[in-house]
This record gives sequence, structure tokens and C-alpha cells, in this order.
Amino acid sequence: SPQERGKLIAYINIKLSSMGLPVYSKEGTGFIELASDMLESFRQKDRLLSGYLPPVDRRIQDFLDAYLGDLGLARLPTLPSSTLVLDRYGMSREISLPPSGHKHISPTLTSYRIRNGVLHNPSNDKRTTEGVFHIAEGGLPVPPDKKAVPKIVFARLLEAAFNPPAELLELPFTADESEKARTMLSLLMRPVVRPEVHGYCEERSMEVRFFAPGSLAASLDFVESIFGNSGDPLIPDNDAALDPLRWSGTTGCIILATHLTTLLKKDLGLPHWDNATERQRRDGMCWREPTERYNDGKPFKICARDARGVIVSILADNYFGYSKKEIKAHVSYSANLLGLAEEEHAGGALVFPSYNHGTRFVPDTNLNSRGHNIQEVFELMRGRIDAKPEGYAVDLTYPNIVYLPENAYISLEDQKAHWMWEGREQSLRILPGEVYVHPTGYRIHMERHPGSGAWRLIGTTAEGLLCHKPCTVSGGGKSEIAKQISDAITYSPLTIADFHEDMKAVRAIIEKDYGNRFKDEDENHGKDSRNILTPKRSLGSVIKLLSPSSLYKDEYNEWLKSLPERIKSLVFLVKRFYTPDWGDDWMSHFSVDAVNGTTGNILKFEDRPVQGSYLRVGRDPLG
Repeated sequence: SPQERGKLIAYINIKLSSMGLPVYSKEGTGFIELASDMLESFRQKDRLLSGYLPPVDRRIQDFLDAYLGDLGLARLPTLPSSTLVLDRYGMSREISLPPSGHKHISPTLTSYRIRNGVLHNPSNDKRTTEGVFHIAEGGLPVPPDKKAVPKIVFARLLEAAFNPPAELLELPFTADESEKARTMLSLLMRPVVRPEVHGYCEERSMEVRFFAPGSLAASLDFVESIFGNSGDPLIPDNDAALDPLRWSGTTGCIILATHLTTLLKKDLGLPHWDNATERQRRDGMCWREPTERYNDGKPFKICARDARGVIVSILADNYFGYSKKEIKAHVSYSANLLGLAEEEHAGGALVFPSYNHGTRFVPDTNLNSRGHNIQEVFELMRGRIDAKPEGYAVDLTYPNIVYLPENAYISLEDQKAHWMWEGREQSLRILPGEVYVHPTGYRIHMERHPGSGAWRLIGTTAEGLLCHKPCTVSGGGKSEIAKQISDAITYSPLTIADFHEDMKAVRAIIEKDYGNRFKDEDENHGKDSRNILTPKRSLGSVIKLLSPSSLYKDEYNEWLKSLPERIKSLVFLVKRFYTPDWGDDWMSHFSVDAVNGTTGNILKFEDRPVQGSYLRVGRDPLG
């Protein structure tokens, strides 16, 4: 609400003033004028306690002092003791834009205020994994697929990360003021490492400190929206070490430092090519020219960690996903040390198989055998549907959902559904945008073919399947499960070489006797074997029939191998469109045009071009 937002702006102004920084002057300054002496007292106390760190920061600093202590540096990198602590949820979002502005442009992103919140557009909005993951030496082993970084380089990167250029420190909150606030931001989070299992184990969480220059407040807004805000780290109630039953014993620290991509390899302490090891040459941790940038000037992230339970990461990229994924990586690190827990990097989708029924849907034996009928629907859905005297029903909440009787069939030829009800034939107009539900829950709707534009009936099963990919890695295929396969399908007219010769071959296959194909004579049914076009044999059964198998006789398999794939595809096509009322006259439904006195090459069904669907499974060097 406007009142709550006004309070938040006033609170941010108080925080800025207590740090001796410029404030937003157009709103929320009343308390600052009233309590100027008290705020000055706060500033003096902060100055006297400038070397004091919150308990969580002290744990991180102690780790860095020990981890980098053997380098012999005159001065070790230290965490900033004076930061704008984002101790209330929503502060990071409010400071990511000027309170009176609707747009802000910083060196690394553009932010917009929109009706339902904010929109942040970072300069790097696409991720890549090539050359991104770096790990400092001296701690836990560095996997071969990651870049190993000398400890001295990590120390100098860390020092530079805590000293960003002035333009990166500018707070968007005061961008419209004559005096602009420049500061580092910090956030405390407590992501859950092990959830509570009632009666077995308590919930445990780790502590994560997130530091960023003022212009990157949007990144903190993003991670805060996912992992929450755990308040001011100076307040004892927020100290994880004082709650040992619920603390995992592990601590994380993440520093955003997009300016690190400008640093030179030589200045960071990397060796010359001639003095580098084989791994350093492979990982690019050496230089030939003094002007070479670290990681070739591309974004990267680097972490230092060991078995003591503290992990420190630097992100030289403002791609929001890396901020989230780095916290997830910290949770995984914590889970590995804690035990009895695993950070599940998982994904998937709830999928409902759908089928193309062409221009006609007739309930098959599979649906009819389940014994459901429209009377059951009337009873089960009483009060939620409008039951019509003609024997169907319309959903009261979603009027585009129509419940049909169990014996209803749908035809696009007359665009109607037909059924028998109380001894009389009934019908209903079928319309696009409406869903027709069989008593089993199987639903049918009209849909246009993406290639030809022709209308067809699509059926979808009532019960879905949860496709879940657990415990995988980045790039493991989690999101691919949820993507529609139609995105990889292309469409083009089905071409045929010689219509009459190819159809003659198709007829020979359809009329062939398949009753003696099995090696096991008990499986052979002779003349009683189902023919290809009978409704008792599905399209899948025909595909199996025309595919070589170890169960078939050798001569039959040899005959199958001799069939051109284009001819088998035509057989499947005929089976796909065939209806029993055609009898033996299926060939008259297919044709080609006459072009310049010769037969054409585009196959037609019922005088409409047949569109082939092709699934792309990869690309060759030519694309």
C-alpha cells in the first residue's frame, strides 16, 4: 500500500542517514530532522566500532585469514564493516529504483517500475557454462572439469571485489538527487539445508551473507524473493551459532563484482606461459601477452572452500540465475558436510499423453471397457453441471467444457457429435475452443494442424504421468522434460516418387498374408491372422508387424529389410486414415495432381496435401 511504501522509504532514509550518506529528499525525511542528534550519535558509535564485524561475518573473516594466511601478504582481504544492511524484506526492491522514477539505467542493468512490481533487465540475461566455473586451490580437490585457480589470484580477486569503482557503488534510490549515495549492500539469508521430518529430525539451515555494490540492488531483490530475508546480522536473535539445534554449522558468502572482468592475468599473479604447469595452460591460468585479461574478459564465478564449513564465492556476472544457483551450490556444499541430506537439483513435468484422431473420434474398446457412463457423471458432478435432457451436460464454472455420453462419436465431416439417448439419436454442434469430455475423463478438442491449417480432433488422457529427473547437474535435461516436443517438429508436404507404382507396392503389403511369420508355430494363425486394415489391429501393431524381430522367421525378416522406407511410410499413412466404411476401396482417397502432362509428386488425401511431420534430433555441420 502507499502507506507501507512510505514507511519503507522513511526507514531507508534513516538507515542512509545513520551511515552519513545522502538520502532521498522528497519523502520520508521528517524523522531524520527530528532525530538528527541521535543519528549523529549512531554515526560516531559506528566509527568507533569500524573494526567490529557481525558474528556471521567474523566466521567468514576467520576462514579467509586462515585460508590465505600462508601467502605472506602484508594485508589480507577483509569484509566491509560498513554496508547498507537490507534487514527488511522489500528494501532491496525499493532501493533498486528512484522512489519517484519509473526507469533507471546503471552500468550493468536497466530497471523499470511496472504496474505489478519491477522489471530488471541485466546486461547478461543468458547463461553459459563454458569457462565459467573456477575454484581456488588449497581447499577441497578441484574437479577436472573446473578451472583451478592459484590461491594468490583468489586473494587479489577478493580484494578487488570489495573495492568496486564509484559508479558501481551508486545507489539507484538516490539517482535523482544532486548528492548520490554510494555504498556496498549486504543481505543475510538462512536457506534450508535439511527440512524437518516430524519425529525423526529437526529442520536445519545454513547462513549465507550476500554482498553487492549499490547499483546491483536488483540482484539482491531477486535472491531475497527466493530465499527470504533473515534480518540484521548484528542482532543476537539472527545469529545462527546461538541456535545450534537448527544451524547446519556451515556458512556461505557471495560477493557480486562485475568489474573483475577488466583485471589482467599478470596483475593477479598468474604465471607466464613458459613457467605454467600443464593444467594452468589448459585452464588458461597463464599469459603470453601482458595485456591478457583474466578469463579473456568474460564473466566467471570463483569459490574457495574446505572442510571447515565455510565457502566464499565471487560472481563476476550479474546474470540473476547465477546468484540463485550459487546459493543452491552453497546448500549442496552444506548438505554434503552435514550428512543425512542432499540438495536435490531436480526438475520435471506432469504430462498428459495426447493423440491425433484425425476427423473422427469413436470410443474404442479401451474406453468402453472401463464401464463409466454419463449417469455416473450426472451423479458425481451434481450441482456443478447443467444436465441437458438430450443426455449431455455443460459445466457451470467453465461453460466451454461439455460432458458427452459414453456412446458419443465425433465427426468433423458434419462438425457434430452423435449419440443415442432414450431410444432417439441426438447430436450437438462441435466448436473450436470447447472441450468434450468422455465419462472416463478422456477429453477431445478441435485443433488446427500447425502445418496445413486443417482442423483435427485431439484426444488427451485423463491421468497424467509425472516425469521427474532427480539429483542431476546443470545441463542434465531438467527443463527439456517440460518443453513441448512440437518445438522440434517441422512440417512439409509429403512427396512421392511414382504414385501408381508406389501405391501398387502398398497394396501388395496390405493384402499380404501374415499368418505364418513366427518361428514358433503356435504363434501362427494362418488365414485367421488379422489383416493390416482391420480395426482390431492398431497403427502401433502395424508398425510392429513391419519391423524386423528375432521372433520372426529369417525369410520374413529379409522381406521386411527389402521394403523401402518410403513404401512402409505410405502403408502407415493409409492405416492412419483408413475407416471401415471404405472397404477395399482405400486407394481412391489418395491422389496426386497432374502437372505438365505427368503425375505430380505431392501426395493428397481427400484432395488436400498430406503434411509430413519431421522430428529434428540434431544438426550436422551445415546446420
